[in-house]
Amino acid sequence: MIDFRSDTVTRPSDQMRRIMADAQVGDDVYGDDPSVNRLEEYAADLAGFEAALFTSSGTQANLLALMSHCQRGDEYLCGQQAHNYRFEGGGAAVLGSIQPQPVENDADGSLPLEKLAAQIKPDDIHFAQTRLLSLENTIGGKVLSQDYLAQAQGFAFEHGLKIHLDGARVFNASVRQQLPLSAIAQHFDSLTICLSKGLGAPVGSLLVGDEALITKARRWRKMLGGGLRQAGILAAAGQYALENNVNRLAEDHDNAGYLASELAQLDELEVALEQVQTNMVFARLSSGDSRALQHHLAQRGILISAANTLRLVTHLDVDRTGVDKLITETKAFFASNR
Repeated sequence: MIDFRSDTVTRPSDQMRRIMADAQVGDDVYGDDPSVNRLEEYAADLAGFEAALFTSSGTQANLLALMSHCQRGDEYLCGQQAHNYRFEGGGAAVLGSIQPQPVENDADGSLPLEKLAAQIKPDDIHFAQTRLLSLENTIGGKVLSQDYLAQAQGFAFEHGLKIHLDGARVFNASVRQQLPLSAIAQHFDSLTICLSKGLGAPVGSLLVGDEALITKARRWRKMLGGGLRQAGILAAAGQYALENNVNRLAEDHDNAGYLASELAQLDELEVALEQVQTNMVFARLSSGDSRALQHHLAQRGILISAANTLRLVTHLDVDRTGVDKLITETKAFFASNR
């Protein structure tokens, strides 16, 4: 099956599996797992930070960041489309007693600073105390500009806030802008990195920050059931992903751009080509049944998620031949229903 549902569906390569099998391991709760230690040091160095923490998922890494920056009854600012607000089970509120304060994202994914300023609470017993600004890059496949990140950092400093980056796909932003990770990370007090999306590892994310933040996050991880033992088997996969699968993200971006330009030729689909910056294509059905299209494609070995606006994601397990097959079969579906 050729799977366009998400870049989370990637599978470990044969080489990655061999490295996992041969990984040196130890008890990470004691700090004894050499593969975990190596991965954390490597990621921290890439980002230009003091320390990093290996976690089970991006959801856990984001939650640890929010709980490490904020106390019970505090508040964080984020976007209406932010993953750590909409798609992570309300963990900040339920487990951290932290109140999210979302504002509407602009079309480019950024958060208008004037709207954020209007949501910062006064020092009054009636309000949660605003402590943190959380951004996401990429968001919906779109890259936040370096100019905007610098403005957001200045805004956070001006208002006495910490600033966190949900960087689940931050390497897509890095590759798109031809910048090292540290150039993006320099604008933040912490960031998360997902290893199991476009980078192709089976499990894991990293939280990166200074020593004090990571020490606090490690304690929270333990309280949330995340004490790891011989996790080096998984860390080795993440290490391989960081060393081998970052630069190749440009191929996914090229495939997404090609896919978008081809689908935009169909009268039944509306594709905003200017919004296709990395590995995601959003195509709105102006006519036709998305479930019927999903069924048609599935019968031909192609997986998509049915919705009025299709989200099609390219990744390391989808090559140009697979993209061409999706284009051909999508055109055939609409032609047969005209």
